[in-house]
Amino acid sequence: MKRYSASEARKRISDVLDGAERGENVVIERKGVRFQVVVDRVGPARAPSSKAPVLDIRDPAVESGNWTWREGQSGSSFVARVGSSRASRRSR
Repeated sequence: MKRYSASEARKRISDVLDGAERGENVVIERKGVRFQVVVDRVGPARAPSSKAPVLDIRDPAVESGNWTWREGQSGSSFVARVGSSRASRRSR
């Protein structure tokens, strides 16, 4: 069983939740009162996503990181960076 004080649980909330999700008994104590952390799964456990990426990068300037934003009257626009590219700066 893992025990945490309330302040320690606040600092380590990820560890508290991960332990409970693994099936460990997790208890948080505050002012002499014990609280048990129990997992209540509403739906099926999440499996790692096997979905295809949402974005398909087709512009070589974007893929290489050689782009920037330009501010204008109608808002921001996406433009290729002028001058040396990141690739050429890395090779120096």
